[in-house]
Formats: sequence, C-alpha cells, structure tokens
Amino acid sequence: MKITSKGQITIPQAIRERMGLLPGTEVEFVVRGNVVQLVKTNSPSRGAKIVARLRGRARRSLTTDEIMRLTRG
Repeated sequence: MKITSKGQITIPQAIRERMGLLPGTEVEFVVRGNVVQLVKTNSPSRGAKIVARLRGRARRSLTTDEIMRLTRG
C-alpha cells in the first residue's frame, strides 16, 4: 500500500467492515515509537451532539400526541 502525493491511503474494505469504520467515523493517529496506529475514537456521533445541544431548550411541555401532530403536519 502506498501513500498518495496528498498523504492519503485507502483502508481495505474488509478492514473497514470488520472495525465498523463508516464514512464520518472519527479516528486519530497514535504514534508509539516507530509504529503508527489508526484508532477509532469514542467521540459522540453528529446526531448525539445535536440532541445534547438541544436538550432542555423547550419552552413548554407538549404531549406525545401534540408533538406527533406538529411533526406530521
């Protein structure tokens, strides 16, 4: 496997599937001596970040039925 002129490599599909490396997966490089490891980070997903940011922002309580009516038009 070679590094491109832009510093990119392709992770083989079998490895991506085995390790759950989907598009958008956060990874980091860890250097230990002469070894570089690609490590999947445990950072929250984009959706989890959005939900966390919005949590507690509602101004009034709605019932589930009211929310369903609003979201379904």
